[in-house]
Amino acid sequence: MTQPSSDATGLTRELGLLGLAATGICSMLGAGINVVPIMIQRNVPGIQDGVLAAYAFGAIPAVMAALVYAALSSAMPRAGGSYVFASRSLGPYWGFAASFSQWFGLCIVIGVVSYLVVPFIRDVVGALGLAGFADLLDNGAVRVSIALAFLWGFVAVNLRGLKAYERTVVPLMFIMFALGVIVIFAGFSFDHADFAAGLMAREGIVVPEFAARPLTASTFLAASAVLFSSFVGFDAIAQAGGEAKNPHRALPLAIGLAVLIVGTFYLLFTAAVYHTVPWQFLAQRSLEQDLTAPGLLGYVLPAGWTVAIVLGAAIALLNDLPAMLLSVSRLVFAWGEDRIFPAAVARVHPTWHTPHVALIVSALLASVGIFGSHFAGDFFLGIDIMVTAMLVNFLLMCISLIALPRRNPAIAKELRVLGGSRSRTPVALGGLLLLGLFLYVHVSKDLSADVESWYYHSTYVYLLVMAVASAIYFFNMSAQRRRGVDVRALFSKLPPE
Repeated sequence: MTQPSSDATGLTRELGLLGLAATGICSMLGAGINVVPIMIQRNVPGIQDGVLAAYAFGAIPAVMAALVYAALSSAMPRAGGSYVFASRSLGPYWGFAASFSQWFGLCIVIGVVSYLVVPFIRDVVGALGLAGFADLLDNGAVRVSIALAFLWGFVAVNLRGLKAYERTVVPLMFIMFALGVIVIFAGFSFDHADFAAGLMAREGIVVPEFAARPLTASTFLAASAVLFSSFVGFDAIAQAGGEAKNPHRALPLAIGLAVLIVGTFYLLFTAAVYHTVPWQFLAQRSLEQDLTAPGLLGYVLPAGWTVAIVLGAAIALLNDLPAMLLSVSRLVFAWGEDRIFPAAVARVHPTWHTPHVALIVSALLASVGIFGSHFAGDFFLGIDIMVTAMLVNFLLMCISLIALPRRNPAIAKELRVLGGSRSRTPVALGGLLLLGLFLYVHVSKDLSADVESWYYHSTYVYLLVMAVASAIYFFNMSAQRRRGVDVRALFSKLPPE
């Protein structure tokens, strides 16, 4: 039975544990597993055979951030989770500025994911022997058109309500895992010699023979910071806090399940791919074209199995879209509730109980991400923007957990995860240390990159976005004060449930 959250919001508490966990899992899997661990050979030259170790190291701050999110969501289960957490713990400016950059980065990544789906379809078509059609899918206009169609198709699914959403993401999640398991078994069944034989048979060339260079600490940390982005997605569970059943228990449990399941799957999947495909080949070929893990295993697998695993990868990417759209739209909705954004974005559809205006606004920005990926010629720019935004956001979540008992003791009493200072403080401080290190390395790598124009530096784009966020914040807060709103009282309590 539908449980209305409140007459003030119009949202409904319909998402159970499975739907919440699927939201986090589907937001994390996709590009994070099928593309990033492969294309990182281009993004972080020199990582070579250190990808798996960098992945494992990147998981450590991700687990700490997940624990912080689980704690905060147990005390503040509301739509727009991270915005609510920071605004009630640190103040409204930090809540809005951090979540605005998070929203911007994730919307751009939604566009990137939509754009990346097309190469997977190309690989499926190619495996079926339709070379001409596969070549057509590499045409820029065709690729952009298909990406836009996928994006707005899933906007329609989300608009139709949580039932339609769950009926989409949960079955696709199980299909995605089933086909992903095939990749794991296949990857460990073959080795570099098998791949070399397949490469010679298909293309008549040999795997490049250049020796590995010593892996430097800066390269390792830069790769770990990028691979850390693969774990971003569990925060989507917190954003749906206003629509979760039994939220104080379900939200932290769903976050824990998502991180554990996805982390294990990531490591097995990546290890399997690199067991078959030599990093030397990836380092060279990634400079020439966008690569996918299942497409690479096509060199050693029969055509039928290749089609199956590439289709699984396409499903994984597609399943990113509805989950991430739910996440970003709830941020916009929460801003509208607090009147930091125009109140119109907090409108909820009377029949479907979804924030339809917030969904459309977010999808429009994601569409910009599609065009940006196409014209920039490198989708990693969008990923780098998202990594910067999420690292800052996670840092602020750690600070929020430390500050909450002092700033808002009444809400702090509701903490059901890390409720004691002896457990809360070490996790939050450890997260601050590692996330701060990752942010420093990530920004340093970006600013030292040799690019054509300033706007190819993700750090400058991020700072520009923060400036826009600050302008919006101060304009709307000034308007609230002129209307006589007691801003301190407003942000001392949680939004309506």
